[in-house]
Amino acid sequence: MNTLDVAGKLRGAGLRPTRQRVCLAELLFREGDRHVTAEKLHEEAARDDVRVSLATVYNTLNQFTQAGLLREVAIEGSKTYFDTNTSGHHHFYVEKTGELFDITDGVCLAQTPQAPEGMEISRIDVIVRLAERR
Repeated sequence: MNTLDVAGKLRGAGLRPTRQRVCLAELLFREGDRHVTAEKLHEEAARDDVRVSLATVYNTLNQFTQAGLLREVAIEGSKTYFDTNTSGHHHFYVEKTGELFDITDGVCLAQTPQAPEGMEISRIDVIVRLAERR
């Protein structure tokens, strides 16, 4: 995705296309759908000579998520991935390597729980954890 496309995508999501946002969006969206942590994106930015702090990367990823450009996938509270595929889908998580990838075939839930009074279910995330066979 080129700079003009990225700037348009940011504007379309209600975000001002600052230099740092455009650079980070280009890194995020240039390879199609993927899962990335803030640390990984920070490393990619450094390799591409994009000078940006880790705090700015976190802030930008959170802004992109709030604007609907990314989907946040939390693993055990301390590990957060950002998914460029914002459609409703589920994930495999490889515990040993920390790799996260999409489940491409269907996940069937026999029944969803009843939301508490005054609440509604906004989305259901299924994360299937994978370990090597012993």
